[in-house]
Amino acid sequence: MNPLRLLVLGCLLYVFWRLLRRQLRDKIQAELLRQQQDEQKKQEAAADVLVEDPVCGVLIPKQQAVRLRQDGRTYYFCSEACCDAFTGGTKGQDE
Repeated sequence: MNPLRLLVLGCLLYVFWRLLRRQLRDKIQAELLRQQQDEQKKQEAAADVLVEDPVCGVLIPKQQAVRLRQDGRTYYFCSEACCDAFTGGTKGQDE
């Protein structure tokens, strides 16, 4: 083989190697992104737990509930009115 053919072959192999490397890198990044999104969805699903209002018995998402911390315990209510009814009109520590 003459030197020109070796040079062309070397250039083609280099270009092929770069393309292959880029494809693998993109594939790995896409997989990592998918795993992060799956983990985020799992966390969001776990965070949206339903809790029961102790006054009226309504089930509400924990993230949307009115919280009352009293005697070392957290109570969740569907509204300020239920919270006030539970405390007798005087609210304790609100979180």
